[in-house]
Parts: sequence; structure tokens; C-alpha cells
Amino acid sequence: MDAVHVDPIIRQSSLEQILKPSPDLTIQNQLQASCNQTIRLQNLFDTDTCGHQVKNVVLYGTVGTGKSTLIKKMVVDWCHGRLPRFELVVPFSCEDLSQSNTPISLRRLIIKKYLHLREVVPLLGTTNFKVLIILNHLDRLNLDFRLAGTELCCDPNEPVPPSAIVVNLLRKYLLPEASIIVTTRPSAVRRIPSKFVGRYAEICGFSDINLQKLYFQMRLSQEECSGVAGPATAEETGERENLLEMLSRNLERHNQISVACFLPSYCWLVCTTLHFLYFTKTVPPGQTLTGIYTSFLRLNFSGEVLDSTNSSMMKYVAKTVGKLAHEGVMNRQTCFSEEDLRQCFEVEMKTESELNLLNVFRSDAFRFFLTPCVQPGKEHTFVFTIPAMQEYLAALYVVLGEKKTLFQRVSKEVSEVAGKVGEDVVLVLSIISKFLPLRILPLLLNLLKIFPRYISQLGGKDRDNIARTMAVEMFNEEDYFNDDVLDQINSSILGVEGPMRHPDEASDDEVFELFPIFMGGLLSRRNRAILEQLGCSIKNLAAFEIAKAMKKTVIKNSRKGLPPSELMYYLFFLHEFQNERFTAEAILSLRTVNLSSVKMTPLKCSVLASVMGTTTHEVEELNLASCHLDVDSLRILFPVLLRCRNLHLQLNNLGPEACKLIRDLLLHDKCMVNTLRLADNPVTEHGARYLAEAIAGNASLTHLSLLHTSLGNRGVEVITRHLAHNRHLQELNVGYNSVSDEAALALVEEAKRNATLDKVHLYFNEISEEGKQALHSLRRDRDGVKVLVFLTVGTDVSDYWSSILSVVQKNLPNWDRERVQQHLGLFLEDLECSRRQTANPWKKAKFLRVEKEVKRMLGEIQQETP
Repeated sequence: MDAVHVDPIIRQSSLEQILKPSPDLTIQNQLQASCNQTIRLQNLFDTDTCGHQVKNVVLYGTVGTGKSTLIKKMVVDWCHGRLPRFELVVPFSCEDLSQSNTPISLRRLIIKKYLHLREVVPLLGTTNFKVLIILNHLDRLNLDFRLAGTELCCDPNEPVPPSAIVVNLLRKYLLPEASIIVTTRPSAVRRIPSKFVGRYAEICGFSDINLQKLYFQMRLSQEECSGVAGPATAEETGERENLLEMLSRNLERHNQISVACFLPSYCWLVCTTLHFLYFTKTVPPGQTLTGIYTSFLRLNFSGEVLDSTNSSMMKYVAKTVGKLAHEGVMNRQTCFSEEDLRQCFEVEMKTESELNLLNVFRSDAFRFFLTPCVQPGKEHTFVFTIPAMQEYLAALYVVLGEKKTLFQRVSKEVSEVAGKVGEDVVLVLSIISKFLPLRILPLLLNLLKIFPRYISQLGGKDRDNIARTMAVEMFNEEDYFNDDVLDQINSSILGVEGPMRHPDEASDDEVFELFPIFMGGLLSRRNRAILEQLGCSIKNLAAFEIAKAMKKTVIKNSRKGLPPSELMYYLFFLHEFQNERFTAEAILSLRTVNLSSVKMTPLKCSVLASVMGTTTHEVEELNLASCHLDVDSLRILFPVLLRCRNLHLQLNNLGPEACKLIRDLLLHDKCMVNTLRLADNPVTEHGARYLAEAIAGNASLTHLSLLHTSLGNRGVEVITRHLAHNRHLQELNVGYNSVSDEAALALVEEAKRNATLDKVHLYFNEISEEGKQALHSLRRDRDGVKVLVFLTVGTDVSDYWSSILSVVQKNLPNWDRERVQQHLGLFLEDLECSRRQTANPWKKAKFLRVEKEVKRMLGEIQQETP
């Protein structure tokens, strides 16, 4: 705590200010205006303005401002001698005290809780012994300061109920010389008569931007942020500094992130999420995004109740704020007007107790979840303090069963639209009721649009066809989903307000990808157990029914060819659910995994490995091209890679160290890889040595692409020497590697002697016309070896011209344009020369066709070159 704690701002207050708050006191002007009458923690017991010694201090603040953390730090400071005015500090949790009404004496209570104070307790009550008693969360106790309600007690040895001990301490009837600090929520401040309070102080959180910056700097600079033991590497240090700079820039703009980080608890959430996204090298089985948010709410709301009936505050939040969040998700809305809030919180106000609950929530927790929007033009609207919290609470609202009335309303609307179509209507409605919670995009408002289009298709079909039709519609693929499943999280914690939007849509048309992820995560056993502690019970039967409906839809969804970004989202969904059996059934039919162009962070690699690790089935194809992979990524994915037939690793950052790991992969006795594509990676000659060892000892690989991997002549030579030991390789591509005649001829000579190798790619290398002719002669000696070098063979077009040009076309965006243009120019000259040498009209026509294709590609390059 000493290493990362930042003291929040504490403002001296008064009962008048508490009872009559300024109407224009918003979070924005708290951030922009300096706090008046600030006071340090060490000075809370200084004399007041009248010169009286302060004995009782009430320290209050809304949920998330850091009351409990501040008290813990106060105790730590005393242990280190930084609070010299007190000889003893005795902290009590009022939540613990509220659990029993059994009479007990103050001294017995202290000894029972702190056994090591047995020798010190007799000093309590002596005149010169300076003691500080801390009563944390006083709002958990029902106190009665009337003499008829709580009897007087001045003897520390007299047994009385715990609440009576607290009342007599505050009355200064028991231990009158003791100093007492009380922490409580704003709504409970009035429970203590003002005559027993010497000073009121409000925790204002990190209302100074500099405090937010300091917290992030201290927290993200810790070595544990690297996720591994030992000091951080230069790359990890640079990444942390980059994140800190991004956060700092956004805080300085006074945008929505600075509003959110007004609460220290949200600073904790930001740092924890950044650690999870960027610095976690291996994800423990139970660590999920939903788990972070559930634990975050437990830290802030564990034991929090609204009133004397012990109503769970989190349950109240799930029913009210959750309803608002869910309606926002369904309507693709992130900004809410005062009228939206009034309809959400006040529409069903019928009794005095319900109004009291609302007032308590407004004063104690409203700003924790909702805050005024700071975007220009939206100053009079509210947004969720952290955008992802909206989707979390919307998912919680659904899984807790608070949406049942919506099911009934939808059924009624659908019945009116569908009309009389026999028994199928009931069947369709039952299917909708099961699948509705999993709809990614808003369904309620679009439901009436769906049925006129689909009801004609449903009539007369059997049960399976109806289910399939509805499942496909509800999981309809949307092209404008985020490229990255966690972009919303990144956006919210790095200062871009709200989920990303489609450029063709209106500015308030939001995309919500995290909603279904949280839906799955909340049903996991661990999160359900935490929610149970918060008073939010998810019934076993409800979880079973939702999971059963999810399983049918998810399995059908897995059989569709999802685009890479949505497939990553799908894998996160399964990971969040934390149910191995469910996940295994869902991915058993997933034989092709295409995640190309998805930036595979260590977290995503761990999620992929975790999800795929629930089964041992063979993966036909795993495409990880352009995924920013490095050696650490391969290490995490190693068990998955072993089971893949076709492995695409091109266009990554896989150098010699990664090749060493690939060698271990190919030499593993369980390796199933038969096609490996490493094109456009910095393999170099050093990496080629590891791959050559793998070629010599591997028994599964048939196709290997090392196109454009900087092998050079020496790299190709070392591979050539090891080819003699391989009896399985059929195709080898070493094109675009600066290979000259001698190394190319040696490779093809070895290929001639190999029993299985029948195709060698050598185009875009430094091979002369003489070398080309020599290679052609070698090919004539053995027809089984196909050598792809140029587009011509003597006075004819090469049989492999289309293969060569298709490879070039595919790699145009990634290769050096000047060099590609040079080689295509040589191809064109070669084609024109060979065309002039033949008199056969059919051959001339074939040459012209290939020339036209080469000219088209040259034109593309020239147009794109600035």
C-alpha cells in the first residue's frame, strides 16, 4: 500500500452543507475547481475554529471515493510512526459488529479481535493514554442515541450490545478521552446527532487531475505490471510509458476518463484492466474480464445495504440501473436524459419506503454508476462512468431474471403481428424467449421488422428448421463490428468515450460487443458465487436453462464461417463462461480457425489456448497471418499448434528465436503440422539453421513456405544440406530471398535426389539467364521436379505462371514495391522476347494473355506509388 497509495482530497464540511448540497455541484466543476477548505488526514483532530479540541470526526463519501482504503492506509501510517499523536489505534468494522447483538464489554471485544493487545487493554480509560478508535462503515449499524433506546455505559468491562458500545463511545460517556473517527456514506451522516460530532470531513476522491496521474504512474510503474517475475524488459517499460502518456494526455483534456477517475476505485479498475490486457503473459484459468468487473463491484459493494431492512444495494442497482443499461443496449444508446433516468427510477414509486431507497441510492451510489456527459452538445445528459459497466449491468439484469416482463410484452407484440399461423407461433415465441438474452444487437425494437420478413418462411416448417432460422437471424453477422473484441475496453480506459461506432451510422448509434461476453461470464460458477455475496442470486435452474439455450445456438453459430474479429469475440465468450464441458461441445466442430489480422496480444493467445485446450480434436487449419506474433505468443499457443494440419504464420515478427521454438514444435512426437507458411518473417540465416534441423527430423511436414524470409544464399545452403534426411516434404518455397545461381542449382540438384520433393519455388531471386537455363535443363532431366523461377520456358509460357503471379498479387501490399516493380519488369521483358521468338499463333496469344496480367499488376503498383 505504501508503494501505490495516493491520498484523496479531504474537504472540511458541515452538517448544513450535507443537508443542503449546492444544486450546481457536479463532478465537472469538482474537477475543474480547486477544493476549498481541504484538510490533511493527520490534521483531522486539530482544534476547530472556536479553539475546542476535536474528539469525534465523521469522514463521509459516496461509494468508491476510497473511505476504506484511506482507513487502511491510516493504520499502516500509524504502524510506521507517521501518526505520533496516538499511542494505540483500534479499528473496528461496523459490518462485523452488526452481526451480533450478544452483550460484550469493550475490553473483551478488543481482546477478542486483537489478541496481542491483551497486555495493553487495561490502560484504556487512563487519563494519559492516547487512543484512536476507528469505526468503519457506521451506516451498517442501526444506532439509537435516545436514552430510552440505548442505556448509558461508562465501564469498559460492562457487557452491552455492540451498538450500545458505539453509541456510548460517540456520546463520550465511554472512554471520554479517546479520539474517534467514523466513516460512513452521506445518507447515514444524520444518524449521529451533530452535538456528538466535532468535525465533518468529505472525501472528494481524486478531484485533482494530478492525483489521477500520480496514481497511474505509481501503479503502472510497479514491476508486477510486467506479469512476470524480475525487472521489466525495455519493451515492457516502453509499453508502460506509452500507456501512461496516453492516459496523461486524455486526463489533461478533461474528458470522460478524467470524470470516471474522479473516483479512486475506477482508477483501480483502469489499472487492473490494463494489466489484464497488456501485461498478463499467461492467464490463470479463473481470470476473466467479467471476473474483474465482478470483483470490482464486490470491493465496493460487499455488505452494502440500503436501509434498516438490509436490502442489498447491489440488488437494487441490478434492478434499476440494470434496467436503464439494458434498455440502452437494446436501443444502442449510451447517453441518457433526465427523463430517461426519471422513467427508470421513479416510474414504479408507490410507497414511502421505495422513495427512501431511491433517495439513499441517489446520495450514496448514483455518481458511482452514472455521471454527467462532458461531450460538447451533450452537457445535460448522463453516461455510465465506465462505458463497459453499462453492458455488464445490462447482462446482470438479464441473468437475474429481471427481464421477464419484457418477454411477456414481446410475446404479445409478436402474436399481434404474426396473426394466426397455428401451433408454429407458440413454438417460435418459445424459441425467442430462450435466445433473446443472447442477441448482440437490439432485438426488441427490430422484432417487428424481423417477423414480416420471416414469418412466411416459418409456416409449415418443422421444429429444427424454425430454430435454425431464428438462431441465424439473432446471430446475424454485422460487418461494422469492431475490428478487435476489446476495442471498447481499450477505448474507455484510454480516453475515447464509449464504444466505437460505424462511420455510416448516426453518432448515437452504438455497437455493444461486450454485452454477450458478460452474459456468458456472469453464469460462470465463480462469478455467481461472488454475486451471491452481493445479494444477487442467480438461480441454478435459471442458469441451467440459459446455458442450455446458449449451447444450442453457440454450437450452430460455430459451424458458420465467422470473420476473424467476430471469431475472436466468440472465443472470448466461451472463455468468460468458464465451463470446460460447454466449451468443448461448442468448439468440437470448429476445424478451421481464421484469426488473420487480429492483433494477438498475450491475453488473446492465452484465451485461444484455453478455449482450444478443452478438447484434443485435430484442427484442419489455423490462420494466424498478420497477427503480430512473437516468440512469447508461440510459446503460449504451443499445445494448439501441435494439433494443426495447416498452419499459417506469415507476416508476423518471427525471428531466429521463434524458429528455435518452431523447430521444437516440428520435432515433437505429437506434431501434426503438414503445411507451414512462414512467409514474410525475419527468419534470416540464423533461423534457417533451426528450421533445417526440423526439416531433417520431422515426419509430418509436406509443404513449407519460406517466401521472403531473408534467408540469403547461406540460409538456403544449410536447408539444402538437411534435405537429404527428409522423406516427407513435397513442396518448398524459398522465393524472394536474394538467392543466386549456385545456391539455387544446389537446391534443385538435391531436390532431384529427394524421393518426395517435387516442387521448388525460386522466383524473385537473383538468378541470371544462364542460371535459369541450367535450372530448366535440370528439370528436363527429371520431370518429377517442378521448378518455379520465371514465367517463360524457352519459347513457351511456364506451366506455373498463374501460381507465381497469384503469389505476387497476394503479397503486393507487403513487399517492397520498387523491387517487385523491377522483377515484374524483367518478367515482362522475358515474355516479350520469348513471344517474338515463336511463330505459333496459339503460343503468341498465350504470351499476350500473361503479358496483360503482368502489365495490370505493374499499373497497380505505379498508381499506388506516391
